[in-house]
Amino acid sequence: MIKVKICGITNLDDALDAIEAGADALGFVFYPPSPRYIPPEILRQWIGQLPPFVTKVGVFVDEKLDNIIQISELCRIVVVQLHGHESTDLCKQVPKPVIKAFRLRSEEDLATLLPYSNNTVSALLLDSYSEKIPGGTGRSFDWNLAKQAKAYGRIILAGGLSPENVRQAVIEVQPYAVDVSTGVELSLGKKDKTLMKRFVKEANGASEEAK
Repeated sequence: MIKVKICGITNLDDALDAIEAGADALGFVFYPPSPRYIPPEILRQWIGQLPPFVTKVGVFVDEKLDNIIQISELCRIVVVQLHGHESTDLCKQVPKPVIKAFRLRSEEDLATLLPYSNNTVSALLLDSYSEKIPGGTGRSFDWNLAKQAKAYGRIILAGGLSPENVRQAVIEVQPYAVDVSTGVELSLGKKDKTLMKRFVKEANGASEEAK
């Protein structure tokens, strides 16, 4: 069964709604310029109220290793997602499983995945490219690139996914997991319970169909 990560969680109610909807993982953005940023000291106050078998993912952008470690411990983060220009050396030094994000525009960009293959990181997250922001654009990219990227490792498909297109995305790409943020929001940083339920249902249904 495919895994579903709902990213950009900013409050406890949305976290619990996402879990009720069937999310396998929740993403918390520790990048202050992001509209979905959550201060670590705020998350720390309620992260313990979440059930144990849901993966808590911390999203960082070009952050120092010491800060990644400190924030992850403070907020009980289980998996670290790196969404900037982090080197393979930094990825190897993070004492938790690492998801490395890549923003793809063309086949030429696939070469950037190679140094992170061969289990250097736990998974490769593929997102659409934007000059202005490192993620959460709400725009999709060419899924043929994602299919080719599977040669480099375990793939998490992101970028413009929604309840309307996630079924087709899963059937076409057959990734390890899908990641959504904008596609299940009422507004920036506020999730919609109904959209989250639909997204998970469509992803899981497509996963069964693709077997």
